Amino acid sequence: MAAASGRPVAVVVGAGDATGGAIAKRFAQGGYAVCATRRNLDKLQPLVDEIRAAGGEAHGFASDARNEDEVNALFDDIEGRIGPVEVFVFNIGANVPAGILEETARKYFKIWEMACFAGFLTARKAARCMAPRGKGTILFTGATASMRGSAGFAAFAGAKAALRALAQSMARELGPRGIHVAHVVIDGGIDTEFIRENFPERYALKEQDGILDPAHIAENYWMLHRQPRDAWTHELDLRPWIEKF
Repeated sequence: MAAASGRPVAVVVGAGDATGGAIAKRFAQGGYAVCATRRNLDKLQPLVDEIRAAGGEAHGFASDARNEDEVNALFDDIEGRIGPVEVFVFNIGANVPAGILEETARKYFKIWEMACFAGFLTARKAARCMAPRGKGTILFTGATASMRGSAGFAAFAGAKAALRALAQSMARELGPRGIHVAHVVIDGGIDTEFIRENFPERYALKEQDGILDPAHIAENYWMLHRQPRDAWTHELDLRPWIEKF
């Protein structure tokens, strides 16, 4: 069964103005009906309009990925009205630095909810949709913090490391059922408004290809989805050539 429009369906949770939006646009260019989500629907409209203006299909949804009922309702709505979900991308960040002596329990928990628990809720529901069909792709956006905890990033590192472990567990369980699960480590600054305004010295490296272009990140997500199952990648790390690792 194809989408109502005849296109396969890709869901991008956390379709922000940089990486998430670029991923949504890349899958739309590839012929997918893109279902993009953010907590604020108004902020999605420019992305939806851009995709449609380019001849693609896009649908915007306001949804809190930390709420199990909202997550289930979101996927049920998409599967019922638009079509079966073939690709799911989890791209929520929640990078809010704080020293361990100043970190609060409330903020630590909120970061975990956004960057990890929401990944569990949404990916579990996507897997439940895909498993009976025996195919699908689930892609998680990771970060440098997925691999190591830097000073001042205890909450973010804890959440991202847990998300990475979730991706590993799901890959081992769902791969034999035909579902490709991959985790992408974004190790470096990304060309965003946030980097431009808060880290101008880092943004200045753009002219040397020193920060990641969201469109180039998105191309790798597309590549992962298109891989044949005899050569699936589980973890892919992306960094500018000047980034140390």
